Amino acid sequence: MDGGTYVVRLRDLEMRIDELKEQIRRSHTRLSLLSDTVLSGGVGGARAVITFKNELSSAFRLTGAVIVLDGVVQFNRQDDSENGLLANQREIPIFSGSIPPGDHTLQVVLRLRGHGYGVFSYLRGYKFEIPSGHSFTVGEGKTINLDVVAWEKGDVTTPVEQRPAIRYAETTKAGFTGPAAPTAGAAARPATTGPAVRAGASGSVSIGAGTK
Repeated sequence: MDGGTYVVRLRDLEMRIDELKEQIRRSHTRLSLLSDTVLSGGVGGARAVITFKNELSSAFRLTGAVIVLDGVVQFNRQDDSENGLLANQREIPIFSGSIPPGDHTLQVVLRLRGHGYGVFSYLRGYKFEIPSGHSFTVGEGKTINLDVVAWEKGDVTTPVEQRPAIRYAETTKAGFTGPAAPTAGAAARPATTGPAVRAGASGSVSIGAGTK
């Protein structure tokens, strides 16, 4: 092994060790908070409501989606048919239930197929995979509403094939409130589109892009 290869592998190993340390730290935080809740004898905990929203134009069709919360798959569906239900659903409930207070991680992978027309007909030969991750924190006795939004970034000067991306919008409220949605493993169904940030709640938005 030459010196350059050794340095690259060493850096890769260091990055993996740092990632493992961060995962362990988050696990310790969740366990500590959960332990405090149990020992205090209170009815504590937190709640999360996660929803996927498809705001892509007709230039793209959603053919697959995998959404993982804290290492557990909550949604995994592939549908590459021309009139697939997955592409036609503008809003899909992903998760609604209790979670330990503290830090959490959401991982998302979307697969798209170009569905261009007219001058954009060349998009039909394109396939996209958009990986993204989002970390969030929810406090004791709070409910977080987290929207995972597939959208098109940029403006009219941005090449169409570079526009697909993922952004996240979250709001936090006191108490265990939120719209009804299926828990992990339940079948998805269409839902009414609503605002990503609701009045009277704190909110934030973050963005993750993908590649062809």
